Amino acid sequence: MIYLDNAATTRTAPEVVEAMLPFYTEHYGNPSAIYSLGSAGKKAVNEARRTIAAAIGAKQEEIYFTSGGTEADNWALKAAAESCLAKGRHIITTKIEHHAILHTCQYLEERGYEVTCLDVDREGLVDVERLKAAIRPDTILISVMLANNEIGTIEPIEEIGAVAREKGILFHTDAVQALGQIPLDVEALKVDMLSASAHKLNGPKGVGMLYIRSGTKIGSFLHGGAQERKRRAGTENVPGIVGFAAAVRRAMERMEEKAEKERALRDYLIKRIQEEIPYCRLNGHREKRLPGNVNFSFRFVEGEALVLTLGLKGICASSGSACTSGETDPSHVLRAIGLEDEEAEGSLRMTLSEENTREEIDLAADCLRETVGKLRKMNYRYEAFLKER
Repeated sequence: MIYLDNAATTRTAPEVVEAMLPFYTEHYGNPSAIYSLGSAGKKAVNEARRTIAAAIGAKQEEIYFTSGGTEADNWALKAAAESCLAKGRHIITTKIEHHAILHTCQYLEERGYEVTCLDVDREGLVDVERLKAAIRPDTILISVMLANNEIGTIEPIEEIGAVAREKGILFHTDAVQALGQIPLDVEALKVDMLSASAHKLNGPKGVGMLYIRSGTKIGSFLHGGAQERKRRAGTENVPGIVGFAAAVRRAMERMEEKAEKERALRDYLIKRIQEEIPYCRLNGHREKRLPGNVNFSFRFVEGEALVLTLGLKGICASSGSACTSGETDPSHVLRAIGLEDEEAEGSLRMTLSEENTREEIDLAADCLRETVGKLRKMNYRYEAFLKER
């Protein structure tokens, strides 16, 4: 098997699993308990909070643990909307956000809020000047993802943060795909809130976090107990939180080396595809791109058929976001960057990791070339296109 779907999820690293195990077996007490079996869990959670805070240049008390990136995104938008109601009801986001953002915005629209979804250019970049022009006196929140989960484009978050800070508008970024992949500093980015998830960086599933800058007045998301400083009720997922911190520590220690290897493999795969498979398009910015992201559209090929055929040959890839698996409509991200439905429907996302080898990439490229060729031969439109040329 050749695994090229790391944007969907990653293999939990052995050292992460090892760090988690004692909190399932030995230190299983509730971290809110005052006896020693519970205090061990509380201490581990606090240490994890410090580790993750340090990784993004935050303070320990600014990190709040959640069940994942989706919950963190929901919390950021809904709580900010409620807390800023006296100022206004206008929210700015983009057309290429994850559905955890877009569907939450739809939820808020149904409750009287107005949402402006900004266009992006052909490479998926947000125009900061266009964002400035969209700001109104009643704008209360801006949410722009740090790096896109489908096409890998890295957005100008620092510039957007400066605009939001100048205008006194809360600014949130979804950094689920970015944490552990590229350096992050919340002070430099000027964000008020940042979402992340453990399973995208070789950590466990079911745990994430929301960074909330000190002084940011947003309320609780889950109500009940006093956990997470009374802002997120529910018994803490201690093993998951410990695993999250272990994954972050691991990622920080090897980030530069990992990114260098992934970029080299990424660029090699892009080069082979562009040279060997005609009528294809690289999606996303060529340089401002996550290290391991490769996203192509192949004309005269259906992405779902491509993914299924590759899967039968042991190559794991996807045709878009894992959270939209099973949907038949073309990707909203690919539509937003200007692709026609035919191009969007023929998309393939391959997201690499440091565990991939040059040999695997060669095998994947060979198999992709062969598969695209066979699928095109079964497409009458392709045959007609060749005759018309």
